[in-house]
Amino acid sequence: MPSADPHLFGLLVQAWLDCRRHKRNSASAQAFEAQAEHNLLQLHDELASGTWQPGRSICFVITRPKPREVWAARFDDRIVHHLLYNHIAPRFHARFTADSCACIPGRGTAYGARRLEGQVRSATANWSRRAYYLKCDLANFFVSIDKAVLLAQLKRQVHEPWWMSLAEVILMHDPRGNVEVHGTARELARVPAYKSLFNAPADHGLPIGNLSSQFFANVLLDDLDQFAKHRLRAPHYVRYVDDFILLHESPQWLNAAHAAISDKLAGLHLAMNPRKTILQPAERGIDFVGHVIKPWRRTTRPRTLATALQRIEHMDPADTYAAGNSYLGLVRQATHSHKERAALCRALLKRGHAVEGLHLTQAFRNKKGASHGN
Repeated sequence: MPSADPHLFGLLVQAWLDCRRHKRNSASAQAFEAQAEHNLLQLHDELASGTWQPGRSICFVITRPKPREVWAARFDDRIVHHLLYNHIAPRFHARFTADSCACIPGRGTAYGARRLEGQVRSATANWSRRAYYLKCDLANFFVSIDKAVLLAQLKRQVHEPWWMSLAEVILMHDPRGNVEVHGTARELARVPAYKSLFNAPADHGLPIGNLSSQFFANVLLDDLDQFAKHRLRAPHYVRYVDDFILLHESPQWLNAAHAAISDKLAGLHLAMNPRKTILQPAERGIDFVGHVIKPWRRTTRPRTLATALQRIEHMDPADTYAAGNSYLGLVRQATHSHKERAALCRALLKRGHAVEGLHLTQAFRNKKGASHGN
């Protein structure tokens, strides 16, 4: 049994503070906090002795943007996920390329969109010459992940025995063995069978919804990023989770890159989705992370705006203020968003809210309360 980190309790307290940061009002976070010292000491003793094992997960289905399973770990298990992430993630982040996005500090969708826009401008010399883009998506990514491949990648960077042991316990845990399913059979049936973790082979698949799963996914696909940048020498490449884009002046080069990447992914026991592979001129517009990049402008994906307008029109009046400002913040990430902001503000005005009239960037609560609108 490897010895635990001598600073484990302090690291565990920090992991708890990180875990509760955006979940402090949840019932599970409050229940843990009610006896925080006792619970942290118990968790520390289990981790230090090597007896800690993940507990029961909750599985439910979300429908936006499309039906998929979400697996929620217990609050104390999420603390352990943060503990591992806080300790080992920085060494991996230092290795990741600047073109890897998602679950990396400062590299969300806005970073990914700006990064790709900069790559497009470089590839096209500010839209003065033609370039092509190859957009790819991995087939059933999270449920297809081979844990043995991922475990070998972790071992290349995590050399402390106790921390590697903890990473292995979290990675190899199969949540299907102890799960509480929420929702109706009809809701669960909306998730295609091939996308369900319940149908994944043994030692395959990561549960969507855990911090550890998002981090592990980036570790796995770092091999792809390094291959694209250093073996293919792709001049322009960006990846967000399992979506990635290459740009080049030659469509023939992109076709050859597609074949080479396919072979590389096979070595990781992954495959591309042929129905979501696109090769076309960049000036036609590139849809990526909710943005559409076209010559001289970057706008919000039309489907995202349509969904926002529909939700604002029909949601509970008490929720429209927060949702409206959230959507206004989302569309402001685009470089050209006046039309989208105007549409959102009109929808919010119909629901009884006031809006900032000069830049159309903020909604305000109506003192009399928002109405249902027409």
